[in-house]
Parts: sequence; structure tokens; C-alpha cells
Amino acid sequence: MTSSEKDIRVLVVEDDPVAADAHVLYVGRVPGFVAVGKAHSGAEARRLLERTPVDLLLLDLHLPDVHGLQLARSLRTAGHHADVIAVTSARDLAVVREGVSLGVVQYVLKPFTFATLRDRLVRYAEFHAAVGEASGQDEVDRALAALRAPGPAALPKGLSAPTLERVTVALRDSGEGLTAAGVAETVGISRITARRYLEHLVDAGCAARRPQYGTVGRPELQYRWVTGQ
Repeated sequence: MTSSEKDIRVLVVEDDPVAADAHVLYVGRVPGFVAVGKAHSGAEARRLLERTPVDLLLLDLHLPDVHGLQLARSLRTAGHHADVIAVTSARDLAVVREGVSLGVVQYVLKPFTFATLRDRLVRYAEFHAAVGEASGQDEVDRALAALRAPGPAALPKGLSAPTLERVTVALRDSGEGLTAAGVAETVGISRITARRYLEHLVDAGCAARRPQYGTVGRPELQYRWVTGQ
């Protein structure tokens, strides 16, 4: 992918190939950003950083060979100064605090939509553009405030965060995947409602769908979690 000198160069570090492709696609849809590569492990990320200039890491914290914060720490030690947006399903605030000292400027909790990531990237771009000497405290405060989202991104009409969390847990814990009927039975919602939440997760790049053959009549769709933690 080509980029201009003004573009913010992003390296996507995500162990799941489907999720990594989705994140690269998301980054490419935000003006002023370009995905310059993707890595599926900490070791691969280090190799890419040795030969590719990067401004921002979109970093999954649960990699197969190293925790994301350990990777961030080793990169700082090695002289890499790219900022980090952590992409994770972990909600441990101690991890959040540790990440602040390692250049983690934003956290995006899985599952998320393109709109959520776009908001974080746009805010990061505003922060990134603040250069030179501040004229006073107000200007410093404005630069830091650019990173703070006003609130959680809204879900599509008719969807609720608690139910989305329950559907996410059911799908993530299923291993082989579930149909909408299976999710409906597990979560205690209607099949139609389950389908809406599952399609939302697919749109967010957190789930994949495939036809389930072997039954009489039209094959049923099976959904599988693709950003496992």
C-alpha cells in the first residue's frame, strides 16, 4: 500500500489472520492513515520494525510468543518510539496503567466496530499533529484531551452492550463455532436477535461466518470467533 509523507504509518500486530486483515482494512479506510504491514507475532513485528518506519502500532496484547506490553517494553529499550493503540479483550485496569508508561495512548476493547477504531484514530491524529512549543497550560490540556473519547461508541439501534457481551462470550467459548440457533439457546434470546448480534460481530471483524452443510434444505450459517484471547 502506498502512502504520502503526511500519512500516519500503522503496523497491525494481531495473531489471528482474519482479524489482522480486518484491522488493515479498517486503517486504510481512515483518511491520513496507511497500514504499512501486519505481523502475527512479536518476533515478526520486531523484524518489520527494523526495516519499516512506523508511527503507530495497532497492537493485540495477547500474542502467541509474547504479551503485547512486554513487546512494547522491549521496543522502547531497542529505541523504537512508535505510539501504541492496544487492541484487546482484557479489562484489567492494572494492565491499562502499566501500558501508559510504555507509550500506549489508547485502548480499544474487542469486539469493536469500524466506527470505534475510526474515532480513536482520528483523535490520535489530532494528538500526533500537536508539535512545537505550547503557549501555555490550556494548549497542553487540549493536546492531551484529544486522546480522550467522549464516551463509548454507540451500538446499532436495537443492540445492547450487555447482550453483545453475552453473545461474544458464548461464541468465543464455543471453539468450533455456533449457529444463530445455538447462540439463541445459549444466551436466552430469539434466533433473529442472535443473528443480528452475530452479524454485528462479523461486520466488526470479530467473527466469521460459513455455511454449515450436511442438513436437509438450505444450509445454516455457522459463526466462529476470529479474535481469540
